[in-house]
Amino acid sequence: MHADLPTPDSEALAHSQQLADHLRADIFAQGGAVPFSRFMELALYAPGWGYYSAGASKFGAAGDFVTSPEMGSLFAATTANALAPVLQQLGPQARMLELGGGSGAFAEVMLKRLHELDALPARYAILEPSADLRERQRERLAKVLRAEVFARVQWLDRPFDDDWDGVVFANEVIDALPTPRFLASDGEIYEETVELDGQGRFVRGAMPADALLRASVRHIEAYLEEPFAHGYRSEVLPQLPYWIQAVAGGLRRGAMLFIDYGYPRAEFYRHDRTDGTLRAFYRHRAHNEVYLWPGLQDITASVDFTALAEAGTHAGFDLAGYSNQASFLLGNGITRLLEQAEQDADERGRVGLRNQLKKLTLPSEMGERFQVMGFSRDVDFSAAFLMGDLTWRL
Repeated sequence: MHADLPTPDSEALAHSQQLADHLRADIFAQGGAVPFSRFMELALYAPGWGYYSAGASKFGAAGDFVTSPEMGSLFAATTANALAPVLQQLGPQARMLELGGGSGAFAEVMLKRLHELDALPARYAILEPSADLRERQRERLAKVLRAEVFARVQWLDRPFDDDWDGVVFANEVIDALPTPRFLASDGEIYEETVELDGQGRFVRGAMPADALLRASVRHIEAYLEEPFAHGYRSEVLPQLPYWIQAVAGGLRRGAMLFIDYGYPRAEFYRHDRTDGTLRAFYRHRAHNEVYLWPGLQDITASVDFTALAEAGTHAGFDLAGYSNQASFLLGNGITRLLEQAEQDADERGRVGLRNQLKKLTLPSEMGERFQVMGFSRDVDFSAAFLMGDLTWRL
């Protein structure tokens, strides 16, 4: 066990043991091995047990990690600056779809800022798989939003299934999609599995990759113009194009905006990154023991932004822009929002606001590690990416 990790309490450990037993039963039922993506899916999303399905706090100081919206208002308000022109182009019937609403902090600030900019969508939908988080979001937004603004908010179990105009937004969502892992061995491609050892512990295994996974890996090798070395392991999301098409649904006109940590493909699959980007988060500590305490820790992998660009354009969207988070936020007015917020804050509040700016934009914090990618269809979204264009790295 990782020496720096605090030990969960007995109730949490009992919860984790229940999920672990469920995972073992699933492995046994599948003949002794399941793809890693299946293990990750159940560990994160198994109803009542999975990390995102159970009721423990995930975000902020009491949780396991801090996302940009949880730091304060600057991130969401700046994102609203970027999206407001798109919503205004689309008119009063435009919708906004947020994937994974977290604590509701992003939606709160986004809706308030869009109201200030006269760009409120007719409907603000949150696609949230966790019933617990959905209820927390509902309670929060009902308290802090004007009644007429809150009336526009709805929660969905699936993306819009009709034709619509609007915006899709996702912050730190793609990194939590259950990802297949692959292994290159003697020129062949295998899929990483999870099996059980003699003591019932979860261990790595491998099985021949199916046609879709094999083709995805070969596509990456062709892009890199060389095969993966023997023993190279990493992640790939063959399902990403289908996921993009699903979340966009019948989007006729509008934009999609994705923010996450990751790399362009050539950096994602560097020679020395021989075991991929997979990691776990527990109580603000990142570690590599992804089998430890199922249901109590987040499991995540970085995003291949080249793959995201391919998926979005293949779905019929134009690539509007690609930059790091610092350039995106600075280019969309975060410093002006900071100055405005400082006018109404005391000294402690001003210090907090400046710390937000530093964490969001400094290269040593989230400024370069997080990347931003936008897509458009029959609207102009290019103004959001006037600073720090990185499309040449894709």
